[in-house]
Amino acid sequence: MDKSAVEKLREKATRIRIGIIEALGLGKPGHLGGSMSAADMIAVLYYHKMRIDPKNPKMPNRDRFIMSKGHSVLAQYAALADLGYFSWDELSKTKTLGGLLQGHPEMETPGIEANTGSLGQGLSIGVGMALGAKKDKADWKTFVMCGDAELAEGQIWEAATTAVHYKLDNIHVLVDVNGLSAVGKVGARYNVGDADTIAAKLAAFGWDVRVIDGHKIEEIVLALDAMDKIKGKPSALVARTVKGKGVSFAEGEASFHNVPMTEETRAKALAGLKG
Repeated sequence: MDKSAVEKLREKATRIRIGIIEALGLGKPGHLGGSMSAADMIAVLYYHKMRIDPKNPKMPNRDRFIMSKGHSVLAQYAALADLGYFSWDELSKTKTLGGLLQGHPEMETPGIEANTGSLGQGLSIGVGMALGAKKDKADWKTFVMCGDAELAEGQIWEAATTAVHYKLDNIHVLVDVNGLSAVGKVGARYNVGDADTIAAKLAAFGWDVRVIDGHKIEEIVLALDAMDKIKGKPSALVARTVKGKGVSFAEGEASFHNVPMTEETRAKALAGLKG
């Protein structure tokens, strides 16, 4: 990938982060931290990797994306709005009466493939989709994004085992390892471990695994493209990220997991993103 293409993806990641702020609005709690940490990976998925058509959201051979850590859907909403699945103006109506966009993914929203939010379920849904594609001899792929704290859910590992059993090389998981949950450090509270530990667990289950910096566009692109060459097993991208990435006062702060924005914090966040 040449430098201009990488720069365009960086610009899209910034656009997504601005959209997250738009969706948060003022005075209503919203998940800033985990949405921001996922933004770069979302940008690469939607603007480089996935086969999609905003004009035909239900295109049969589209790739599927599931935001298993559903509280971070604001990043996905921003990408969908920018691509034209719905109006950018809808972002400011998130979590309001009569608005199209809810606090967690719902299938009524164009571009959303599964209802998520109760953590641990998205990978099971993705495995079912990938298995269905295999049985139909279809060539579309399923991408699932999980959070590191979410990996404390046993259902994740049941799904991971199933994906290996059925040799689902058409499912790719992205694990957003920002190290923080709503209440503090992930490793200490959930016994999940850091990126290397998570990668070792997935590899032990039989997955092909890559550990990357989840904010370096080139690394994300190379890792996702390399997954296409893996046959006979599922693939995982384990990404080291920073919670709140792009908003200086929120970076690495668990307190910004789910908070309302004030006029001051909103203005400061947008000024930093717009440079």
